Amino acid sequence: MLRQLDFFDLEGNSLKDLFKNTEFVWEGLKNIKEYIKENITPNVSIIRKGCYFLIKDTVIYNGEVLEPGFSIDNGGKTVIKDGSILEGASVIFAGASLMDDEIYIGRNTIIEPGALIKGPTIIGDNNEVRQGAYIRGNVIIGDECVVGHNTEMKNAVMLGGSKAGHFAYIGDSILGKVNLGAGTKLANLKMVDSKITLTINGKKYQTGLRKFGAIFADGVETGCNSVAMPGSLLSRDVILYPNTTARGYYPPGSIIKLRRITETRKRR
Repeated sequence: MLRQLDFFDLEGNSLKDLFKNTEFVWEGLKNIKEYIKENITPNVSIIRKGCYFLIKDTVIYNGEVLEPGFSIDNGGKTVIKDGSILEGASVIFAGASLMDDEIYIGRNTIIEPGALIKGPTIIGDNNEVRQGAYIRGNVIIGDECVVGHNTEMKNAVMLGGSKAGHFAYIGDSILGKVNLGAGTKLANLKMVDSKITLTINGKKYQTGLRKFGAIFADGVETGCNSVAMPGSLLSRDVILYPNTTARGYYPPGSIIKLRRITETRKRR
């Protein structure tokens, strides 16, 4: 009920190693720094050249920075050089900020102007990091993800297919294949000075974490301006309605509406 496989389909996903030697899904948060240290291959130092603010559009192709002579079309999704489309090329637009060298950017990824990225951070393939996104370090972004306008991430993981398109805060959290409505906030710190304790089906679990946002399983959908309180666990296919606050553990298929929960949603 509380293991990673209860929340995420990790078959073929290299990020499954984040949960090595864990008993409970939230223990993956403790492994983020070590996972990045062991798996990162930084590839932005040649771009930065001592300056964190990029003054020109940059393309990474086959692990190398392209020399001028390319053209960028379709909002960065298409790069052309010498009349050929460069499959797998990633685009970092002028105006993006890369604050240090401990950053990896994968294939077919777009970093828009105004995005700010601190390391250590791993960004996988086929991602969009949109204007105004703030990635504060110790972040892992899998494949097919969106880190949207004014979305902030720190010490957090998107396992793949994770969408946070607008005004989200994602701190000390792990997201599966989810969609966050605009303004979704994952609160990660209690107002009282104590570590996060979970009570699930009458049993208490000591997480040992002072900062712990949320675990959102595959299929979770949140409405606009929803909030998850520290230590929230939303199982597969849970819906969190707009302007609603989640707190604690919710079983698969739950629908969270203000002060009422129903569990009649048909599973996918």
